[in-house]
Amino acid sequence: MRDVAAELLDVYAKREIKPGFKFHLDREQYATFKATFPFEETDDQAMAINAVLSDMCQAKAMDRLVCGDVGFGKTEVAMRAAFVATDNGKQVAVLVPTTLLAQQHFENFRDRFANLPIRVEVLSRFKSAKEQKQILQDVADGKVDILVGTHKLLSSEIRFADLGLLIVDEEHRFGVRQKEKVKAMRADVDILTLTATPIPRTLNMAMSGMRDLSIIATPPARRLAIKTFVRQSEDSVIREAVLREIMRGGQVYFLHNQVETIDKVAADLEKLVPEARITVAHGQMRERELEKVMNDFYHQRFNLLVCTTIIETGIDVPTANTIIMDRADSLGLAQLHQLRGRVGRSHHQAYAYLLTPPPKAITKDAVKRLEAIASLEDLGAGFTLATHDLEIRGAGELLGEEQSGQIQSVGFTLYMEMLEQAVEALKSGKEPALDDLLREQTEVEMRLPALLPEEYIPDINTRLSMYKQIASVASKDELAELKVELIDRFGKLPDAALNLLAIAELKLNAMRLKVRKIEAHERGGYVEFYPNADINPVFLVKLLQSQPKLLAMDGPTKLKFTLPLVERSARIQFVADMLKNFQQNVLPAR
Repeated sequence: MRDVAAELLDVYAKREIKPGFKFHLDREQYATFKATFPFEETDDQAMAINAVLSDMCQAKAMDRLVCGDVGFGKTEVAMRAAFVATDNGKQVAVLVPTTLLAQQHFENFRDRFANLPIRVEVLSRFKSAKEQKQILQDVADGKVDILVGTHKLLSSEIRFADLGLLIVDEEHRFGVRQKEKVKAMRADVDILTLTATPIPRTLNMAMSGMRDLSIIATPPARRLAIKTFVRQSEDSVIREAVLREIMRGGQVYFLHNQVETIDKVAADLEKLVPEARITVAHGQMRERELEKVMNDFYHQRFNLLVCTTIIETGIDVPTANTIIMDRADSLGLAQLHQLRGRVGRSHHQAYAYLLTPPPKAITKDAVKRLEAIASLEDLGAGFTLATHDLEIRGAGELLGEEQSGQIQSVGFTLYMEMLEQAVEALKSGKEPALDDLLREQTEVEMRLPALLPEEYIPDINTRLSMYKQIASVASKDELAELKVELIDRFGKLPDAALNLLAIAELKLNAMRLKVRKIEAHERGGYVEFYPNADINPVFLVKLLQSQPKLLAMDGPTKLKFTLPLVERSARIQFVADMLKNFQQNVLPAR
């Protein structure tokens, strides 16, 4: 975690103190460009566009996340930003996760900027080595204004003459390092991120004020919500769903995410639905072949595409309005949502069927994911989904390589604290030493559900704000006040919330004693001290001698305890009593 954290903090801190480029908005030129948008802007879209333009016209580098459901007009927000950047003589990079999407974005941007002296290029595997080399040279010479590409854009061989704006599309498909490489490329470049389901870590940063957030929640006029069904996998369900779609002249995606068996599945479907014209697409096909299949499907030469999640960031096929997902229980929330968004791109009613094995074969988390996706048929559900995901998965190490995890290594507040310290260090000309930033933090893991349940505080923003307050409590009095406030505002505390507050109190006591980590579970646990803890060694020796079956040292700083602690209250009480005992036996200050 350390090196990634150090790099990230460094980049974020530099962004905070380094002035970015202040763009100038030529209102007349902009109005002309705006007038060529063939649709009517929705209110949310207009607000997002205004927020982006206002960010760009300030001296601080922009870092904005635009979260809008699939097909809600995020691309136009990006086009407007790209226009302002190129109008100021800056270059724009558009980073997308797949070659197919790069091609589609390239065509969209090229068409949108067709009447302007703006050169749009794409870097992808469809270009020959010679063509790619020429494009790279032109980019370095400043002859290319907008460059679209996959993560190739992040490689060191690409030199921009004057990069001013980076647009990242479908952020959840990139790894943490790739995303942060984007930031490290230029701490002063404006960054605009477009996503249908922001993944937890991004959402965390947006919610904790690290990045600015715009939500486009209103669908374009005449767009219908996608009807979503969770069904046990049966031939009759599949046949009915496919026939319903192809009989009305539409097309179907059948998602099967295992390349080894995909041809067999396609053959089975041919027997099951002989009326359908079937083709197969997956990521291990040769690039040209894949492009041909997708193109044929787009032009309706086939009406049933058996495919892997390669279509997740695929091209728009307006006539494809049914998606059937085989083994939907094995897909992540962002994937489920993203895939469902492949259909319903026009004003026809779209359907999504999530097929699962018998209930016994599904994990609890998978059930939660499927319930979350089925409950959110609304258009504009992406943001709500990501916050569900935040609760199912935890927030992901905010600074680490992991995209998931139970908010372990770094919580919101600590992150902000670390960032502030890093900014201070940089301002005063010192290198921010990560060890100072990660100075004696205490971790308490009680293996108990410790959270504010959704039923207790339904509003996600309020819930996150309460989490933040609990995490930043500095004394028992503050914690007691917070408890009163929770009861006052939301009623009697549920067990999970009581656990959360009890753990926060244990943490306060443990921090004073220089405890690094406490872990307690059904059969015991341990307390690990920092090497400079001030517990009286004579007291410790006596304690160990008095209860040899219960207590034992494991190395110089870890005290293990072995006893049954099944009950929630017993577990918390035991640790609280132990800390109290230690507190009474601290060495006097030297």
